[in-house]
Amino acid sequence: MNKLLLLLFASTSVLAQNTWDYPLFSFDRYEIKKSQDYYEFQSSLRKDQDVLDEFKTSGILSYLLFEDNKIVVDENKDYHLLVNGLLPSNSMGKSLVSYVTGHAICNGDISSTSEKLNWDALKNTLYHNQPLINLLNMTAGDQRHIGDYYGGEDNRLIYSNVNGNNYSLEHIMKSDLANTKKDRQVYNYSALTTHVIFNYVLHKSGEDILDKVFNKHVKVKNNVYFTKTNKGQGQSARYSFYADRYDYLRIAKTIMDDWNSDTCIGDYLRTIYDLRITKNLNYKNKGGVHSYTQSYGGQFHFDVYGLNQIIIGMDGFAGQNILIDVDNKKIVVVNSKYKDYDWEEIVYEKYVH
Repeated sequence: MNKLLLLLFASTSVLAQNTWDYPLFSFDRYEIKKSQDYYEFQSSLRKDQDVLDEFKTSGILSYLLFEDNKIVVDENKDYHLLVNGLLPSNSMGKSLVSYVTGHAICNGDISSTSEKLNWDALKNTLYHNQPLINLLNMTAGDQRHIGDYYGGEDNRLIYSNVNGNNYSLEHIMKSDLANTKKDRQVYNYSALTTHVIFNYVLHKSGEDILDKVFNKHVKVKNNVYFTKTNKGQGQSARYSFYADRYDYLRIAKTIMDDWNSDTCIGDYLRTIYDLRITKNLNYKNKGGVHSYTQSYGGQFHFDVYGLNQIIIGMDGFAGQNILIDVDNKKIVVVNSKYKDYDWEEIVYEKYVH
């Protein structure tokens, strides 16, 4: 545990930028233990020349294509800085926080997506007493303080340049957002919004909710982790998540199965889809699901341009992507060091029928 997973997070979207995330084992963290009853994948493998070509020329580290209830393409690049095969989620972790939120609602810890955040930790800030759905949809009116609406970064406070991924919620609420008011509701992609959601969920549910989701429900084969902040007063949870490549697929398959089930968590996923908002972005870029989707709902990306089927999208810096076609039951999981692979060729085209 003393080795470092030197995957640095960067906030620029420049292609081929080095994208190492924060060193996992230098942060305090929530460790969710592996299940003894994990799902064992079946495989019927084929070689995909387009995928193989990307492994020769880009920073892609792992590629999994799941269809017909089995893995059909499985390519992996050994990388010497990985610890125990763990790969960072980057902002895909935002979607996983939403998934945990759904389980907290189903557990009765939170009443619904409409519950108001009447929490002392948020008092005298723009987030206090807002409906949870505003934050889930990135429409919390925080665009003058953080986020990309005004051309800023999703993780840095505009006025102080404080990195919202590192500083505790207590520090940010008391220092940067003290006496702030909610602005008009627009789509403003922000890391801090997820920071608030995650810590509110843990406040209401306790840390046991993480075990219920990943150990008991998903049934991961290996230990998985969320990290904690390391600066400012107190300490809080971060959405930065680490898992083995196959456990990302286990999570995606469970979400797909949940969507297609008559269960509370299935209802949650369908509800956030119904409550999704239009991004109103003035661009589309075939470089990832974040920039090539029209809608956002509950920390997930929806409505991929040119595709009619319902696809649940997760996107993380450096080209981390999970796309789940819930009707055709197809999943693509990509983990990468750089966002320099041909996304349209090896991800998007897999969903064009």
